[in-house]
Amino acid sequence: MKTNRIFLTAALLLAAGSLTAQHMHHQADSAGHEADSAGHQEAEMHSPPMSHSFSESLPMNRNGSGTGWLPDAAPMYGYMLHTKKWMYMFHGNVFLRYNNQDIGNEGSRGGDKIDAPNWFMGMGQTRLGKRGLFRFSAMLSLDPLTVGGEGYPLLFQSGETWNGEPLVDRQHPHDLFSELSVAYTYKVSDDADAFAYLGYPGEPALGPVAFMHRVSSLPNPDAPIGHHWQDATHITFGVGTLGFRYKDFKLEGSVFTGREPDEERYGFDRPRFDSWSARLSYNPSPSWALQVSQARVKDVHELGPREDVNKTTASVIHALRLGSETFLNSAAVWGYNDAESHHKQHSLLLETALSLRSTTIYGKYEWVEKLTEDLVLDEEHYGHGTVFPVNAVHLGVQQRLLNAFKTNLALGVQGSWYGVDDQLQDLYGSNPLALQVYLRIYPGMMSQGAKR
Repeated sequence: MKTNRIFLTAALLLAAGSLTAQHMHHQADSAGHEADSAGHQEAEMHSPPMSHSFSESLPMNRNGSGTGWLPDAAPMYGYMLHTKKWMYMFHGNVFLRYNNQDIGNEGSRGGDKIDAPNWFMGMGQTRLGKRGLFRFSAMLSLDPLTVGGEGYPLLFQSGETWNGEPLVDRQHPHDLFSELSVAYTYKVSDDADAFAYLGYPGEPALGPVAFMHRVSSLPNPDAPIGHHWQDATHITFGVGTLGFRYKDFKLEGSVFTGREPDEERYGFDRPRFDSWSARLSYNPSPSWALQVSQARVKDVHELGPREDVNKTTASVIHALRLGSETFLNSAAVWGYNDAESHHKQHSLLLETALSLRSTTIYGKYEWVEKLTEDLVLDEEHYGHGTVFPVNAVHLGVQQRLLNAFKTNLALGVQGSWYGVDDQLQDLYGSNPLALQVYLRIYPGMMSQGAKR
């Protein structure tokens, strides 16, 4: 070993009678420093990696959902645990809330409910040899118990099913097992990595970091109403991804199951690997994370006739540190679904969250094109394939009440305004409003942002 060779060299130098005492002292001191350095390098090789899950050359803060990237300057919330060879991290979000969609009761599509949307995530990583990095991840949600199979009220939301019927004006619960994945990264050099990711379920290389893991979205209890245009594939039963990073660029491709999860939220759907996606990511500085991606998704819906969709997304995520405990995190996401001759639909999301020590102020604007079929409308009255633009503005404030055992308890209130097409006002009212009040439980901050 290198350390043994260093000590042997030092001994030979000390034994050399031709050297002066002063010279021998200088050589021994120099050899000791080299031994310390070598010992440190050897210990570092076997110690748990303090790095990104897919590269020892990147900071942990860049970790997102699946293989996606956040800005290096984004704060991290969670718990960390080290053993001799492993590093573990845990994260989660729980909302205990009262949610009333359409508080004026002008329309017939609203509803109210007391529920608790939630998710929990754990991951571990360790070195394999000199250049390998192994990582596993598990994400669970108790939504099937705390929200129910019918989901929670959310005006203009659509996607997935309950009791054999499409869910509309409700957000579906997430599966108990939302991610079970493993990954291996091979370090080509400090500037380059090659990696493989396998999930069942998992998240393909499509879209931005999922809304549940974007810092700008963390305070908001609701899924975006453009979720199924932007990042709905974050729970996919069968995903395989290969990727390559060079400096701050990353190119990756996935094969995955196109059909969205069925309504049996405790089980595992059949993997099909019938769809593909490709994504290019670029982090030009610690504050920015950019991506563009495209996919061909086969047989998307659980119900109805077979439908293949070409999905295209682009996103910009920004993180700005304004002080030791003050952050501004924002995201802009565009998603486009092209079902060829059937329909073409756009969606846009702009969201931001300003964290000021114990207070967080956040907002979100959404514009989504919804079809007659999406909203389960009478086609004879509204027409088949009619596109209805939907606008929504959500504003909220959250105040931390308690911090104990590295865990936060916060009280929040959120209001929403929906802009409704004239043709839909008989169902939704002119401009329906929503209000929710909640307690949020979430981990404290692990890191204040990475610098390069």
